[in-house]
Amino acid sequence: LASDRAPAYTQAAQALSGQLVRSGLAATDIQLLSVSEWSLRSAGLPRPRVYVALGTSALEALTQSPGPTPVLAALVPRRSFEHILQRSARRASARLSAIYLDQPLSRQLGLIRLALPEARQVGVLFGPDSAQQAEPLRALASSHGLTLQEAVLQADQNLFALLQHVLLGSDVLLALADPLVFNSTSIQNILLTTFRAKLPLVAFSPAYVRAGALWSLHVTPEQVGLQAGRLVQTVLQGGNLPEQPVDSDDFEVSVNEHVARALNLNLDAKALRLQLRAREQKP
Repeated sequence: LASDRAPAYTQAAQALSGQLVRSGLAATDIQLLSVSEWSLRSAGLPRPRVYVALGTSALEALTQSPGPTPVLAALVPRRSFEHILQRSARRASARLSAIYLDQPLSRQLGLIRLALPEARQVGVLFGPDSAQQAEPLRALASSHGLTLQEAVLQADQNLFALLQHVLLGSDVLLALADPLVFNSTSIQNILLTTFRAKLPLVAFSPAYVRAGALWSLHVTPEQVGLQAGRLVQTVLQGGNLPEQPVDSDDFEVSVNEHVARALNLNLDAKALRLQLRAREQKP
């Protein structure tokens, strides 16, 4: 069930379907519907063995019509999944699990250590949605030999005054997905401020790399689709979805070479990805 017909959902669905067909499932046993199509036709459809919800709208639709069929959410940020659970008074289980869109904090810090070995102070500007990550991020930073230069942005505060405070003692700025901090209104000024300070901004979206971030660590729709396909195979073989949501087991690194040169850095995105995967002991 796709939230809409956006390319990301289509690409994930194609990768998922291909994975299942290669495993022996008939293509006719896989049905892709948008939320609007499903709301009109769901009553007349046979009950599936498992649902895959691509995006938050699809997940919301399925949690509003709870039933015994297991639901795997994909292309859904951690906070969106948690908010939907709260609103639907449900909890994560083998009947309702997810592959988080966000990259794990340990992976993000691991990439900083690989790509910027001289960095010691990591600037982070938290907002209301990301503030709960502060404590685990501090602990992980310490385990990586890093220290946080942090601030928490409230709705009534000046973003750029806090940003200047964070940048003052930082070697790199780590962007965490939080709509109060990083949004279409603020991102260009944040990128310009960090670039003028000669500090790299490392982000969570390849769109930010195109806009001027040094790199992004992210998962592609195809990677999510393949992982979702493997989890669906487990269900079809009589197993269960993970009791707790899981992180993506694959990822991509994108580097803005122009920004890297301006910062006197020589970064190879493919090599960084392979090194990070090797550290995580992935083939």
